Amino acid sequence: MDLSRGPLSMSERKIIHIDMDAFYAAVEQRDDPRLRGRPVVVGGGPAARGVVAAASYEARRFGIHSAMPAARAYRLCPHAVFLRPRFAVYRAVSREIHGVFREFTELVEPLSLDEAYLDVTLMAARAGSATAVARAIKARILERTGLVASAGVSYNKFLAKLASDWDKPDGLYVIPPARGEDFVAGLPVARFHGVGPATAKRMQELGIHTGADLRQHSLAELTRIFGKVGAHYYRLARGIDERPVESHRERKSLSAETTFAEDLRSREALLAALAPLTTEVAEQLIRRGLRGRTLTLKLRYDNFELITRSLTRAEPFYTAAGMQAVLPQLLDRTEAGRRAVRLLGVGVSNFAGAEPRQLSLFPQHLP
Repeated sequence: MDLSRGPLSMSERKIIHIDMDAFYAAVEQRDDPRLRGRPVVVGGGPAARGVVAAASYEARRFGIHSAMPAARAYRLCPHAVFLRPRFAVYRAVSREIHGVFREFTELVEPLSLDEAYLDVTLMAARAGSATAVARAIKARILERTGLVASAGVSYNKFLAKLASDWDKPDGLYVIPPARGEDFVAGLPVARFHGVGPATAKRMQELGIHTGADLRQHSLAELTRIFGKVGAHYYRLARGIDERPVESHRERKSLSAETTFAEDLRSREALLAALAPLTTEVAEQLIRRGLRGRTLTLKLRYDNFELITRSLTRAEPFYTAAGMQAVLPQLLDRTEAGRRAVRLLGVGVSNFAGAEPRQLSLFPQHLP
């Protein structure tokens, strides 16, 4: 490949998505050999209203998965080992892993502690292929940390992320440009980036079950049905994703949320549940030396309807008490107390020094 002839086409890019396998649980099994080969659940205790943050592959065989109520996980596998998260340890290991990434490329876009996109176009030209680079990254992570990663290799972020999940654990799956459209054609629409359960159900009602079905609809049709995001679906159905790997993303928000094993129905219980979330967000703000002008309440009702309510003011939020003083006003703008609530979240954005603007604080599917 002649890298001096100008900008690369989308199909010439080499993108790797690395995803650590059962990261939190794998760290626990690494650090305590007695846990190896046993079902391990990291998250809330089975007697509390916590949720599963991670489950080892031994636990997954019993149907346990992340975001599941811990009490249900216990019913599925009573002999599992339930552990509280050690986030300081996970963050330290994550720094090691991301250090490995930057030994191969500076174009790294972290998504979380245990996954990231890497643009290895230049490195692949020197190493012979992006597949060889991905194999080397996996080997170096294992050597440095004793942990196993899965890698997806493709010409865009959408397909690379799908590929990393295709052959877990310890996977390495490649989707070259010549196979991109065919791969998407056989893919259930529920697996498309940005297609949540509600949108997937709506598509299925329209007879759209796979990428091939989606491709039968014109851009005009999809835009009419789904609005602006219809163009996103149109491109993905053709294996097109022009988003670059963004290596220097400014943090726009900080947030914390929790899902309850039993729905909350009283305003008092909701306010009590919000208190530890505001403390967590305040601690994040303090660690980073940030203050934010916008406070957002996230709430999911028992029918899975998700809403957010925000308030922006000149005086920044940076303490738990400051957030707790305002949250009752945001709760008043919801049906909480009249409808059961299964999830709560709190976030702060519009950090001091930036122009106030409305932001999406919590990762969520496009409508």
